[in-house]
Amino acid sequence: MYHQIPDPDLKVETMRSRGAGGQNVNKVESAVRLTHLPTGVTVRCDEQRSQHQNRSRALARLKTKLFLLAKEFKAKQLRELHKDQVQASWGNQVRSYVLHPQKMVKDLRTGVQTRQATEVLEGEIDMFIKAYLEHRVSESCTCLLYTSPSPRDS
Repeated sequence: MYHQIPDPDLKVETMRSRGAGGQNVNKVESAVRLTHLPTGVTVRCDEQRSQHQNRSRALARLKTKLFLLAKEFKAKQLRELHKDQVQASWGNQVRSYVLHPQKMVKDLRTGVQTRQATEVLEGEIDMFIKAYLEHRVSESCTCLLYTSPSPRDS
């Protein structure tokens, strides 16, 4: 949280503090409200008698809020990026390998199978990759067909 917030991105408002405190509360504008203009995050501090101390505390709180907001945004992006990933656990296999009595490899996602098991084990999986990509494209096209409204519905 050592990042600096540029001054044009901050809106600083001063106001009279609230609550008990005698004449100082009524005369001096010691409370500070900081607004980060790009995000709209607002922080108010009126704990100290000094405007400078309240400003530094409010700035620290604002930086903390912005840090947590950025952290949450990154976590959301990572969840979105990895939403299609499947845990490598029992029952989530991608391919099935049968090596005896007949040699066969079958992709369980697309249904593509081959009897060239040794070639697949040596790394020749281009047919499976191509079939998977075609499967994904056709799947996304199907989703677009079902989600787009037809002219008759309007």
